[in-house]
Amino acid sequence: MLEKKGYLELPFAWLFAIVAGAFILFLAIFFATKLINLEQTSIDAQTGKEIGILLNPLETSFEAGKTTSFIMPVDTRIYNKCNNKGIFGRQIIQISQKSFNKWTETDLEVGFSNKYIFSENYTEGKKFYLFSKPFEFPFKISDLIYMTSSNKIYCFKDPPLNIEEELASLNQGNIRINNCSGESIKICFSGGSECEVDVNYEYKWVIRNSEKVYFEKDALMYAAIFSDKKTYECQLKRLMQRVNQLALLYQDKADFVSKAGCESNLKQDLLMLSNSASDFEDSSNLGVLAINVESIKDKNNFADCELW
Repeated sequence: MLEKKGYLELPFAWLFAIVAGAFILFLAIFFATKLINLEQTSIDAQTGKEIGILLNPLETSFEAGKTTSFIMPVDTRIYNKCNNKGIFGRQIIQISQKSFNKWTETDLEVGFSNKYIFSENYTEGKKFYLFSKPFEFPFKISDLIYMTSSNKIYCFKDPPLNIEEELASLNQGNIRINNCSGESIKICFSGGSECEVDVNYEYKWVIRNSEKVYFEKDALMYAAIFSDKKTYECQLKRLMQRVNQLALLYQDKADFVSKAGCESNLKQDLLMLSNSASDFEDSSNLGVLAINVESIKDKNNFADCELW
């Protein structure tokens, strides 16, 4: 028995070599994983910056919508985050990509103070579509950007003629008009229980996921259709923060042209607009605010010296 027991015993040097080798292998795997994660985090952050740069050509002063697309090498989730703190708030993009059949996790975010993206909380896929439309209230505020994935088909049922013509001119791969398939997301303009999104173009509201938001102008209508309520309301608040600042700038311009002998008669109206935009809470305030906006627009159009 003693001979058998001795036979099974390993020399201390061998045992040490096995333990040390296992520990070295563990460290190698650990640091390799860390390195891969750091590299992936860097890639995610860089991708976010590149997407932000890609949005620049979409910022246009033309009335007609404009569309583009981009393709990612792997399955990607683009998280759309919004922060309305500060003067203009921030548009935040966070990227997560599939690596070794798992979604990467990173706290790194890329932010912009002059961009307004409307989408769901996160958009997933390889190919993504973007189109933009300028938002005026009453002057040009910004270009709104709508982001969707080719994984989702949006079908507009019985839209007004102007909307139908605009969507058709986009020629965007994941947008259909009336010819709806079973898996498409249906946007109805004339009601219908089978529709995921209900749009009332006359009373200017959109119901999506049983949540109602309000809009003014077609640019905000698209925003309400393609984004969730939280994103829509936050970005709308940011837009009103921009309205507030621009109204003050145009008020200063009104002072300047008045001293030059050209009266616009808009100083008081612009001050009221600035205050209303500053006090803006949510989309239910849009209707009242829009009345003042239309009045300002008409006065500017007939003024001796137009401010914009």
